[in-house]
Amino acid sequence: MPMNRVVVTGLGAVTPIGNSIKSYTEALQNGVSGANPITRFDASEFKTQFACEIKGLDAEQVVDRREIRRMDDFAVFGMVSTDEAMKHAGLEADTVDPDRAGVIWGSGIGGLQSLEKEIEEYILGNGRPRYNPFMIPKMISDIVAGLISIKYNFRGVNYATVSACASSSHAISTAFDFIRLGRQDVIVTGGSEATVCKAGIGGFNAMKALSTRNDDYKTASRPFDADRDGFVLGEGAGTLVLESLEHAKKRGATIYAEVVGAGATADAHHITAPHPEGLGASKVMQIALQDAGLNPEDIDYINVHGTSTPLGDIAEVKAIQKVFGESAYNLNISSTKSMTGHLLGAAGAVETIAGVLAIMHQFVPPTINHFTDDPALDSRLNLTFNEAQERDIRAVLSNTFGFGGHNSSVIVKRFED
Repeated sequence: MPMNRVVVTGLGAVTPIGNSIKSYTEALQNGVSGANPITRFDASEFKTQFACEIKGLDAEQVVDRREIRRMDDFAVFGMVSTDEAMKHAGLEADTVDPDRAGVIWGSGIGGLQSLEKEIEEYILGNGRPRYNPFMIPKMISDIVAGLISIKYNFRGVNYATVSACASSSHAISTAFDFIRLGRQDVIVTGGSEATVCKAGIGGFNAMKALSTRNDDYKTASRPFDADRDGFVLGEGAGTLVLESLEHAKKRGATIYAEVVGAGATADAHHITAPHPEGLGASKVMQIALQDAGLNPEDIDYINVHGTSTPLGDIAEVKAIQKVFGESAYNLNISSTKSMTGHLLGAAGAVETIAGVLAIMHQFVPPTINHFTDDPALDSRLNLTFNEAQERDIRAVLSNTFGFGGHNSSVIVKRFED
């Protein structure tokens, strides 16, 4: 059965380095760090006292103030990024069949801030069960998909994907499948996360997953650096509007890129540590390449998972070298988490968008904060350290891996009619 081609017609971003596609692009080009001392709560007693927070977001321009009070930040971020993506796509009610338009959204944790707040108030209230009636809708991971469908009257497929840090990559992959199989014409997809709170920082600190470089927080996210000591927690959202090529052409949409392949695997190894040889990671990239009908030499840039953890960075590079062989030395590799921090369930969406922007503007975002080469890494690889590089980019592969051993890869390509 012939498959529909799937294209990207809209983008929206709320990130620690920019609250719009324009500002996000400029920050990626300039190698900006989004890390700052935590302002959400008093973190002075925590091992990690910094994060990549959202700054200066005026959400009331998009969401009514009364509605914001009924939403967790992860939902607010998702609604703001989706508003931008829908406007960017030029989608109007009369240009889409509501039964052929859906939403698939990813979040690894959902409304953790809201859950934390309600539990604290329960304890302070001497155990009296006076919970907010919006507590459950604020915390459930699927609520953003529901809110988007309600706002835009999209009555097609609607649900959330939850696979830790791979959540929004899985959302994009699933949306891709729904459209290419002809089940939907348009899907709003992406992900959001807002876990910069006591439970988020404290929980990841207990796992020894976070950097504790409090004296140098701006450079704490150091993927591939010999002195990396963990990831920096980030927050935000990314939205992509995906359409069948036929639907996009029919309404005269601008096409920014094409989604051509995706893969999903499991490490089946450990609840948090990656397979030391990157077996699941290498397999997922192979599947995505096969799905796209591309060879390793067709990929120009890999936006890696690259969290700045001692084990994860090494395992991913091993996987890339296994899959790409000699072609690995001809492509650019970079981790935009060095700038945004780790957005957990929103990472895949924000980083896939970075891949689309790389194609649109013909540049490779840098891996910033590199000071010391890691002798365990092959020095011949171009890890795009510290400065963006101009390059003719035709195809980008984006990797996202999650606790539990979940692996997802998405490939976007320059659109050619």
